[in-house]
Amino acid sequence: MDVVLDKGATHDDDHSLPKVRTLVVKSMMPGKETQPRLVRKVLMASNDHDTMQPRTIFGGCYKVVLYYNNDNGEESGWSFYGWIVESLCMALVDYPILAARLLERDTGLEIVSIDSGFRLLSAQCQWSLSQFLDLNERDNNNSNETELVYWKEIDETSPQFSPLCYVQASTIISSTCTLLWVTKFECGGYSIGISCSLLLTEVLAVDNFLKKWTEIYQEMLPQNGEIKKSIFIHPLVKDHEVLPSHVISPTFSRKRAESMIFKITSTTDVMIMSINQETWRELAMLCVKDLEHKHNIQMGSKFSFLVKNDSSSSSGVVTIESCSNNGGNNVKSLGLKYQITLATWNEFGLYDVAFCEGNKPVHVSCWVASSVPEGHVMAMPHPRDNLSAVIIVTPPTPN
Repeated sequence: MDVVLDKGATHDDDHSLPKVRTLVVKSMMPGKETQPRLVRKVLMASNDHDTMQPRTIFGGCYKVVLYYNNDNGEESGWSFYGWIVESLCMALVDYPILAARLLERDTGLEIVSIDSGFRLLSAQCQWSLSQFLDLNERDNNNSNETELVYWKEIDETSPQFSPLCYVQASTIISSTCTLLWVTKFECGGYSIGISCSLLLTEVLAVDNFLKKWTEIYQEMLPQNGEIKKSIFIHPLVKDHEVLPSHVISPTFSRKRAESMIFKITSTTDVMIMSINQETWRELAMLCVKDLEHKHNIQMGSKFSFLVKNDSSSSSGVVTIESCSNNGGNNVKSLGLKYQITLATWNEFGLYDVAFCEGNKPVHVSCWVASSVPEGHVMAMPHPRDNLSAVIIVTPPTPN
């Protein structure tokens, strides 16, 4: 389903801020049916069943925005959008969990790859890419970037109807994309923004998905003067219908808090996939204490802790618990079993993601966004590149 609309300028009363218009909203499904369906159980710690608030369970997302200069070899306008859509459908075949839904079963919550898809938004920005990035550098909170990556929190009463991933393609000025959001800028540059529910605990999978998507995109493009059109090319609609604001109204996101990323390496033959929740918690608390010490920031008395474990079901298990950080906790010594080192978002290859060969991003932004003030900690196995796991610690966000 396509919805063509004009979101209009977001900052109509302030001509000094960039204007981003959303032109198209589209539901994106994998190019073929997912069989067998992937199922990821969502478990809550036994002591948190009655105390954890729904918005704490369902809330929060990981966001990434990649910025590209216009390349003479790239498609433009609606042709660009068409190839974006077609290649995206094919890439989802290998990452169907991104098109999944959160379902309530008698036995609890499950994330199931029912191929319901995610949302793709296409947008235009009335600034040049250089202007936008210069403004962003002067803005300590990077608040303008939220215009380039859409997110709406999972509905607490009917979660099965909420996408878990959005992509937005934004052009400067041409077209955009959604949970992928593609935004085009006035100069012909563009941005790709992806937001992904923290429940998926797929921060690293999103990075891998982007690489796969760009590979497929490059293979699909016409080569050596070949005349070829995508099956998803849209006519350029001049009179955009203005839809009710609730149709595309994003969730309010609090000011950005800088996350810290920790790489966990096992110094023994212990398999990170088999460690228990208590050990995950101890590793997380060590990372929390490191963040508090280095940035003089307090995680607060409570924060949510999400752990992805790949060892149980067809697509793993996510365990959520509410952790206390009241200063009275004694973290057990983990001896020399694990080595913890600080990392950055840039170490996971996002600056190598190129839709047109050789045209790598000029800038990449990654952050964890939330509508609640509490901090978040995510832990996930990452058994490659001499690593065992990754833990991401995000402090509480200010108003």
